[in-house]
Amino acid sequence: MKEQQRSGIPLPTIKRIPVYVSVLEKWLKEGKETVSTTDFAAALTLKPVQVRKDLAFAGAEGKPRIGYRTEELLETLHRFVGWNNLSEAVLVGAGALGTAILGYKGFDRFGLKIKAAFDIDESKCGATVHDKPVYPIRDLKQYVKKNGIIMGILTVSENGAQPAADALVEAGIQGIWNFSPAQIDVPDSIFVQQEDLAAGLAVLAVRIKERQ
Repeated sequence: MKEQQRSGIPLPTIKRIPVYVSVLEKWLKEGKETVSTTDFAAALTLKPVQVRKDLAFAGAEGKPRIGYRTEELLETLHRFVGWNNLSEAVLVGAGALGTAILGYKGFDRFGLKIKAAFDIDESKCGATVHDKPVYPIRDLKQYVKKNGIIMGILTVSENGAQPAADALVEAGIQGIWNFSPAQIDVPDSIFVQQEDLAAGLAVLAVRIKERQ
């Protein structure tokens, strides 16, 4: 199940929420106590009606002639995406990309805590990478069930992606953040967010070429 909508909420809306959060955090630091859809529209090159719809999907209600209380709106958006409740995850693939992700300090801001990493290469196991323990893949199921983990991060090679995804599904993971270049096959009940680095690079390259 790939990039699904959440209870009928449009995917573009969900993807814009973090952008609203970033702008709100900036405005809050600047002392801006209230904001309007017009403010968002001007800052993000959107139409006010689109902003209003997005915020309504997230459960935010503005007041006539006042708009939205900045701090209250920020809390509402955090609740909507679940960033106010720390989510715990495991990572499969303790190679270069996995190590970089394990070392990223910004996840706490978004309510994500990576508890441990797993790898098929047992020479990597028993070590600690950025304060995260690395375990053999055979221990994945037991660890996930014991700790109630529902999210897995996949940072393995293309050839290793499907076996790793199968291991995550068998362990009871409900959602997979896939950084591998492979399209994985999982049951419909499993949510998959595919981060296609090649596609992103292609878009950037084409845009640069157009400008040249």
